Order: sequence, then structure tokens, then C-alpha cells
Amino acid sequence: MAEVRANKKVVFKDFITGFPKESDMEVVTTDKVRLKIPEGSTAVLLKNLYLSCDPYMRWRMTMHDEPPCIPDFVPGSVVTGDGVGEVVDSSNPDFKVGDLVRGITGWEEYSLITAPKMLSKIRYTDVPLSYYTGVLGMPGLTAYAGFHEICSPKNGEYVFVSAASGAVGQLVGQFAKLMGCYVVGSAGSDEKVNLLKNKFGFDEAFNYKEEPDLNAALKRDLKKRFRLVKKKVFARATTPEKTDQIGTSSGISVEARHMCGCKQPARILSTISLSSGDRRSVIRSFPEGIDIYFENVGGPMLDAVLSNMRKHGRIAMCGMISQYNLDKPEGVHNLFYLIAKSIRMEGFLVSDFIHKYPQFEEITAQYVKDGKINYVEDKVVGLENAPAALVGLFAGHNVGRQLVVVSHE
Repeated sequence: MAEVRANKKVVFKDFITGFPKESDMEVVTTDKVRLKIPEGSTAVLLKNLYLSCDPYMRWRMTMHDEPPCIPDFVPGSVVTGDGVGEVVDSSNPDFKVGDLVRGITGWEEYSLITAPKMLSKIRYTDVPLSYYTGVLGMPGLTAYAGFHEICSPKNGEYVFVSAASGAVGQLVGQFAKLMGCYVVGSAGSDEKVNLLKNKFGFDEAFNYKEEPDLNAALKRDLKKRFRLVKKKVFARATTPEKTDQIGTSSGISVEARHMCGCKQPARILSTISLSSGDRRSVIRSFPEGIDIYFENVGGPMLDAVLSNMRKHGRIAMCGMISQYNLDKPEGVHNLFYLIAKSIRMEGFLVSDFIHKYPQFEEITAQYVKDGKINYVEDKVVGLENAPAALVGLFAGHNVGRQLVVVSHE
């Protein structure tokens, strides 16, 4: 007789409006699961190891007359999402016991997958398996395809990423740096800003919660401010030695002083130590506007970006997390810039680029192994903590990719 085990799971209770709450979901352990596939089935039985918490899941918690891209959750049924698991039994010729797989699964300890076409075998086991919920999973392909296929980046272009420390944003910025772009990101805390600059290699980053005027935070006044700094400090120097003396007292490095005639103020300013007030008006600015915007937020941020885009700029519409919990989404007021500056703004779904996954997986896995891409995860352990982890996304509690550890490998 097949072994029977209790199966802890997270059940969606009912459709919601506004911000999600932990009480909108319930953790139950009443069901039993047989660790054997029924006769005549082509299903796969998984032991779930890691589950992904994603902003799009909030969309599925509201009832839609016609869901535009992915079905709503069913009240009273288990929550579903992206995950990594191990095959414990299979009647499907494509999968055998012991295979490690990624794909859509249930928020439960064991899932019977009746449509295994939604699963794929994990190719690389010399990287953490949890990466297949992130950098090598759906968020990774989203970042890769959205940036390379939608934005068509070129070396030296100026790239802005909102929600830049999240599962997708942290990768977009690193893909952009590998392309030789200048990259700025926004995030919701100083801790996340430091992560962007010191872990992910962004050229600059800012905490949008500290910015009363997002448009000003993106203004193209870098060159003007550099000229003021140069005039203030260097005009008083009569000799090279005096330049060093004044520069040192003003917090300007030798390299910056020797480059004072250079036409690359962004490069010079990166070597200058300024007060936080000066940095707010200088470092975050785009000297020639924004070529590429990777949109994860929506609302006022999108409005501010539109007025700072360069001619023939490209905007990849990936998500709008600021709007998911609003009964009446905010409007966008600067759409005329799409016409005036010949800007292309395009939405996309990761499913549009599934055919790119093998290419993406090979390239990105090598980047990870070579240390060219860093990835930060925020893990909670146990299904009982899954509802809080999902809800926390919308309050910015996570630092990096939020996932749930169901069972250790």
C-alpha cells in the first residue's frame, strides 16, 4: 500500500479589494496525500522545495469578469505559483522519480501535477536550486527578455530601473551593466539603495520614499551642477599643488582634479565625495535623459520618467506594483511625450518569450558561475509563513527575491 502523509497547504479564502492580508489565506493540514500516482494517469507527484512570492499574484486575488492574462485564484482552493520541486512519483514518460523540476505548482508540501507540460527539468545543479525561482527562473527570464528583446539596448545608453532591488529589477540592472550602460535604480529604503550600488553594481540609486518630487530626482542637471562644482573649487587654484590642496579640503579626489577638463561629468562626479544634499541634486541625474526605462512600479514614477526620456527612448512595461491594491488606479498625465519624443512603450508577458528560455538559461547560469551576476534572496522557512511573506511584498518588507522554503533539499 502506498504511503500516506499529511499535506500542509495554503488555501485562498475569498476575493479581495485593497491591500492583501494574511487572513485572506489559511494554512491547513487536514488533507492527506498518497505518495503514488493513480493508475492510468500521466501526472507527476512533486515534493515542493521552494515557492516563489510574486507581485502578479495579487492580481489573481481579485475577481475579474475576463482575466486578461492569467486565471484568478479559486476561493477555497490551494494558492498556486512558481516553484521548485522533486519528483516523488511519475506516470509521465518525460519525468522520473528523483528529477528536480521548476514550474507552476501548489503552495503545499506535495502537489499532484496533472498537466506536467507546465514543468521543466532543472539543467544545472551546481548552482543553488532556489535560483530556479529567481535568477534562473521566471523573474530571470522576465528581466532578460524584457531588457534585451523589448528595450534593444546599446552600449553606453542610460538606463533607469524602478523597484530595482526586487526579483526582476536587480537582474535588469546587472544585464544593463554587462551591456556597458549607465544604470540608476530606485528602491524603497536606504538598505536597498546600498544593495543596488554595492552588491549589484548600479552606478547610482535613490530611495524614492525620500523624494518629494520624483521629476526633480530624475532631472537632467548633472552637467550644470558639475560646472558649479568645478567653478567653485578649481577656479581658486593657481598651481597644481594648490589644486590638490583645495580639492582635498573639498572632498574631491586626485583623479577628479586631474580630469577637470574632461567632458564626462558623470565619470568625474563618481569620484567626488559630496554632502547628501548635493548628491540628491547631482549624482542621480541623467546627463542626457533616459534611453531605457524598465517599468515595475507605475503611477507617479512613470509620469516623472516620461518627461525625462530621450528621443527614441524605450520603455518596457513589466509591472505596476503601486497600482495593484488601488480600487481606482492612478492615471498617467505625460503620455504626450510618447509622441513628442518618439518613445516606444511596450507591455509584455514572460510567456511571450518561453522559446528564449534555453538561451537565457545557458547565458545566465554562466554569468552566475563566473561571478558576473549577483543575486540576493529573502527566504522564510515553512508554509505557515508564506501568507506573511506574500503580503510583505506590498509593504516593501523583502530585501531581494522573496521565496518560501518548504523543505530543505
